[in-house]
This record gives sequence, structure tokens and C-alpha cells, in this order.
Amino acid sequence: MYRVLSVLLAAVMIMACAGVMTGCGHRNEKEVRVFCYGDYIDPAVIKSFQKETGIKVVLDTYDTVEEMYPVIKNRAGVYDVICPSDYMVERMINEGLLAEIDTDSMPHYKNIGRRYLKIADESYDPGNRYSVPYQYGVAGIMYNKKKLRKDSVTSWNDLWKKKYKGKILMQDSLRDTMGISLKSLGFSLNSVKEKQLAAAARHLIAQKPLVYKYANDSARDLLIGNSADLGVVWNGEVLYSQKLNSDLAFVVPREGTEIFIDSWCIPRNAFHKSNAEKFIDYMCRADVAYRNFEYLTYSTPNDAARRMMPAKLRNSEILFPSDKTLEKSESLRDVGPDGDDLYSRYWKIFKSK
Repeated sequence: MYRVLSVLLAAVMIMACAGVMTGCGHRNEKEVRVFCYGDYIDPAVIKSFQKETGIKVVLDTYDTVEEMYPVIKNRAGVYDVICPSDYMVERMINEGLLAEIDTDSMPHYKNIGRRYLKIADESYDPGNRYSVPYQYGVAGIMYNKKKLRKDSVTSWNDLWKKKYKGKILMQDSLRDTMGISLKSLGFSLNSVKEKQLAAAARHLIAQKPLVYKYANDSARDLLIGNSADLGVVWNGEVLYSQKLNSDLAFVVPREGTEIFIDSWCIPRNAFHKSNAEKFIDYMCRADVAYRNFEYLTYSTPNDAARRMMPAKLRNSEILFPSDKTLEKSESLRDVGPDGDDLYSRYWKIFKSK
């Protein structure tokens, strides 16, 4: 009986290992499983990493970190590297879902700019133990300087001006849109004070008749095509937009803005942690980070890659906002279940009006 149970137990273990594909005796195989935003790495970089290291990259993608989170939390998939945004890094740290990264074993980690590590340290990853910045950006207002007088847009509150009725684009995103409203009222975009969230919702309701469209990825195309005169976009969209429409300008409002940092992290249950650290270190290499910048046109926190850029790009305050701008800006924070409930409640109130 004991022998039969032992055989059965061994069979179960083998099936369990096969079920997770990379488990049990395969933890040292030459593979790294990456879970990332779609189209967020130059495909040539993946090929060069595989060629140089002999480590096969298995890449899966998601559209939002809200899709990624339950997969990691519930172990619906087994991944070695993920790319969450700031507030999600904080949440996953708090829930014990991430492994510490051995940056001492990563020679190219030194390329990451101190100011970005400081933002991460002070906002969502104390001590920079669980994340390595990959891409960052800030929200701002892109406007048509032929339609609007140059330098006439300086504040988030310009998006509430009646003279722009029918020509305004706003994001259709709970935290981002509520954050803009909160900032325009002088509050933190991470506020969990009910009176402030109620005021932000009322402010958005008052703006509704002025808005042409609530759009995310399509906002830049509507501005490029002159369907709208001003709207909220991320700074990483501006260079591409200006190539197609030279009349477009961009400003970070004087109240400050939202700064996002998307970072490489390693799930606590990763099977190939050493391969994950090799992959992250490769992404920190100057030439690789520069190649990804050229592919994405989003700001890179990699100072060595920035030094490789032509002076026009290297010194661009659109791509690389000043320290003064960043000091007035905030990263999204994990506001916890109660905060999430408050935001959802007032977002629904706004959307229903």
C-alpha cells in the first residue's frame, strides 16, 4: 500500500510540474517568461537578447495592469518578469507578490537616473528593492497653436473654459481623469478625502457639455487631424504627433501633473529569477534602452541612453521635464480598497450624469 501511494504521489508531482510547464526540475533551463504591455519592446531587442544570451524569451502581453494583476495574484500564469505601473508596484509589494531584485548583480543598473529612482523610492518602492524603471512619462495638454494663441494654455482649468466648447478632449480613465480634476482644484491626485473626490466629480460633470470626446489612445489622432483643438495626452505621444502636424504644441500645466513610471519587476513565484535579472539588466544597457526609445518615443529613465540622443531630443523639456516640473508632480499611489471604492463611487456618479 505504501509503495502504491508513493508511486501515485510521484505521478501527481510529475503532472503538477508539467501543468506549470517551467516548474520542478526545469528552473535552470535557458528561458525567461515575460508579461508586459502590448508592443512595449522593440522586437529586435528580444531577438538580440536571445542571440547574445542563449535565453529564450516567451513573451505574453496585456492591455492594462488591471488585467495583469489577477493573473499574477492567482498564479493563472507563471512569469519571471512583469512590467507594472507605479501604483500597482506598490500594491503588489504590500501583498507580498514581488521578489527583491539583486541589482548588485546587474552592471547596467547604474544607467538608471537617480531622479527616477528617487521618485520610485519616495512614491511606491521604498529602497528601490522590487522594481527597475523602464519607461516614464507625464500627462499634459496638447493644443493647436494655430487655433489657440501661443502660450494661452497654462493650466488644467483651461480645459474648463467655455470658449473651447466642443473642441476639448479628456481621457476616459478613472484615476487619470479624476486626477486631472483633483489637480485643477488644487488637491492631490491621490486624495482619499471624500469631500475632495465629490468636488472633483462635480467639476467633471460641469465640464461635460464642453467636451468633444473622452478618448485615450485616439486622442492624439483627433488632435493631429484637427478634430479637436486641445486635449490631454502623454508626453510620449507628442513627437510622433508633431511630425504629422507641426501646429501642435504641448504644455505641462502649472499645477503639476501625473508622472508614471513603468518598471520591471520579478514575481515572487518566478521560476527563472536569475534569467529575469539578466533580462532586466539587458534592458538597462544604454544601446538597448536607446533602441527601445526610438521604437516607443516615450521618455527613458536611462541616463546613458539619453546621452546617446541628438541634442534636440536630449535637451527636450517635452521628453525630459525639468526637476521643477517633476517636484510639483505625483505618481499614482495605491489608495487601498476603501480608496478604490470611493473613486469608483464618484466616477460612476460622473459617468451617469
